[in-house]
Amino acid sequence: MTDTTDDSADGTTDEAADDAAGGAPSSMFPAGRTALIVRIPEAEPVVGDWQARIDPATRAGAGVPAHVSVLYPFLPESLIDASVHAGIAAALSPHHAFDLRFERTGRFPGMLYLAPEPDAPLRGLTRAVTGRWPGIHPYGGRYPDPVPHLTVAQRAPEADLDAAEADLAGRLPLTARVRAVDLVAYDGTAWRERARFLLREPGK
Repeated sequence: MTDTTDDSADGTTDEAADDAAGGAPSSMFPAGRTALIVRIPEAEPVVGDWQARIDPATRAGAGVPAHVSVLYPFLPESLIDASVHAGIAAALSPHHAFDLRFERTGRFPGMLYLAPEPDAPLRGLTRAVTGRWPGIHPYGGRYPDPVPHLTVAQRAPEADLDAAEADLAGRLPLTARVRAVDLVAYDGTAWRERARFLLREPGK
């Protein structure tokens, strides 16, 4: 659930790194935090083992499955009701399901990710939701042009990130079909799915 402007030192780390308090797994996220994501189950066989081995959020049981963030953070869960669900659905209703290809890895400081291509449909989903809630900005507005990505691991030793990157280079490309946007919330222990918003299939 992170984005950045490019692969330079101006990049961010993942949400666990952004919000960690003292590095304690139980304090990575405040309870009630929410996000809108697209799950990439096709990436699980490729990145899952590395996430389990070197990603702190995944090891702590707090991580979500392989995904690309649409908007993190979203509204506090206490503010999310039927009208918010209806607003998300309305914002996303013009958008069609689409295919992604992951051909390369990338690095932000302390983080390894897979780069989705093309990223324009993902950016369009973010614009749709932030257009509905103009007061909410990805990552609190800290980064002017967040880049969509699928986090493999963050806050891991560089040697581990290097090893993961070398391994993944031989396991790409992979392709994925994005059919929905999920609303997830952190309940104090783990991220849980709260709702799913289907995208339109072509021709519908």
